[in-house]
Amino acid sequence: MKLLVIGDFHGKFPKKLQNRIKKEKVDLVVSLGDYSSWSLISEFFKHCYRKDIELWEVVGKTKYKESTLKDLKTGQRIISQLNNLPMKVISITGNHDFTKWKEAHKMYDKPVRSKWKWPYKERFSSLIKNFKNIEIFDWSYVKFRGFVFIGYPNSNFPGHVQSKQYRLQRKKLDKLFNRFKKENKEGKVIFVSHNVPYGSKLGVVTAKTAHEKARGKNHGSKLARRIIDKWRPRLVLCGHMHEHQGTDKIGKSLILNSGPAFESKAVVIDIDENMKKKIKVKFIK
Repeated sequence: MKLLVIGDFHGKFPKKLQNRIKKEKVDLVVSLGDYSSWSLISEFFKHCYRKDIELWEVVGKTKYKESTLKDLKTGQRIISQLNNLPMKVISITGNHDFTKWKEAHKMYDKPVRSKWKWPYKERFSSLIKNFKNIEIFDWSYVKFRGFVFIGYPNSNFPGHVQSKQYRLQRKKLDKLFNRFKKENKEGKVIFVSHNVPYGSKLGVVTAKTAHEKARGKNHGSKLARRIIDKWRPRLVLCGHMHEHQGTDKIGKSLILNSGPAFESKAVVIDIDENMKKKIKVKFIK
């Protein structure tokens, strides 16, 4: 089975990468989400990062709304391009995909204090509804050629392990892994997480452009790490951390960060369906 793993588009899907995907003749494309651009990212990190202030309180509701709708269109364009690929595409969503932001606030014990409801509306389903070649498996699973793909979407920070939302999300993933305990023991469960696991070398913020409060710290997901420690899946596919295309190991689990698609990066994986050969990994750079 030949997979292509791709994610972190942020509004760009370079033509040369699209052509490369077609030439690879893969059986399945696994997308890690983050389709839309974020026009106000610099304003966020300058005024709101780790502060008790919302972005629209800085730039104004009108500019925030106009920017969001513009970013949504970039995401829809990327999804359309993926939908036109000549092979099946399965996908989870990332933290830039306008899903359920209230859940993210609860995950970090940050109360939703704003009375303006527009920013928290779920919008991703409207982007994806007309595309038939893409299957979303957030908090769910997809079966393909005897393998089971389990999807953990959205996570972009370590998370507060004592929060109610953390416990609820862990329960969802534990339930899925328990359902496919036999397949996992056979090495046929593939864990697909938008963020890398906490504690992995792939989770350390090293980018020179990163906020000074984040640089040098590990921003992998604590929930992803606990799931890997408990269930030990053979293969973990992830992204989010743009500076760390590459591999790591946690126990017997192979961790792969596909790298950002907007930089024409992805990874091709060959897996022996009879489980007799080593997993082959080829990074596209």
